[in-house]
Amino acid sequence: MTYQSPKPDTLMLQDDINSLLAEFDMSLSTYIENSNISRLNRNETTSTDRYFDEVFNESMRIYTITDGAFDITVGPLIDAWGFGPGRKLEMSQDVIDSLMQFVGMDKVSLEDGHLLKQFPETRIDLNAIAQGYSVDIVCDFLEKQKITNYMVEIGGELRTSGLSPRSDAWRVGIDKPFYGNQEPGQELQEVVRLSGKALASSGNYRKYYEADGKKIVHTIDPGTGYTRMSNLLSVTIITDKCITADGLATSCMVLGLEKAKEFILSQENVDALFIYSDEQGLYLEWMTEGMKEML
Repeated sequence: MTYQSPKPDTLMLQDDINSLLAEFDMSLSTYIENSNISRLNRNETTSTDRYFDEVFNESMRIYTITDGAFDITVGPLIDAWGFGPGRKLEMSQDVIDSLMQFVGMDKVSLEDGHLLKQFPETRIDLNAIAQGYSVDIVCDFLEKQKITNYMVEIGGELRTSGLSPRSDAWRVGIDKPFYGNQEPGQELQEVVRLSGKALASSGNYRKYYEADGKKIVHTIDPGTGYTRMSNLLSVTIITDKCITADGLATSCMVLGLEKAKEFILSQENVDALFIYSDEQGLYLEWMTEGMKEML
């Protein structure tokens, strides 16, 4: 995180930011047993909070415009495939069929501060969008402190405002998506110039494991219940809010290259860079016109 503060005591701001993120985690982290989302997933009597409500509503919006490609009710599938805090299962069509009956945002709703579920077995997982939302939470806090020059980055998702310490646009590297590239910035595919925009990326080249000689990737298709691996290696989305960029990046990975192209071109104020491989294994790029201007 980099910001230009008009106040001399920047350590106090960092303490406030740490407290803010701790509060955020106690709301939305499925890895914290007593978090609000964990209690909701256990069907305990509890109200939602402002963090949950905002991310739920944006998730529902993205679910709708992507025809279900983005779905935060895939919690049971994420655990079953071994990418969540719950127990990994031995996957089969029967197991997937048994879990899929609880998946779908048409089975959940918000009403008067309460999460309503059609099935108690439905579990919410916000890992595909909460990280981007946490970036927005910090940025909104900085703006309330009258800070206009900043770059906030959490786990690779980021948002920028104003100018960098070099007095020009912020420069952000996009990693080359090859298996084994576990260290961000180790090898870059592109560098983009940002100011007043958020950026989020999604790909299968870091979060995966191997079973029976096959790569099992973390992108799960809510329509089939299976992990989604294709020639689309990574997606980078640039738009105003990081919560939206994060959710759309995941959605495009689920949609696959051709459907993702059509979807992005139908959206306003959204730019994208797709990195994909051809039949010879060469890395190719597709990008919007707006993205070209930022490289």
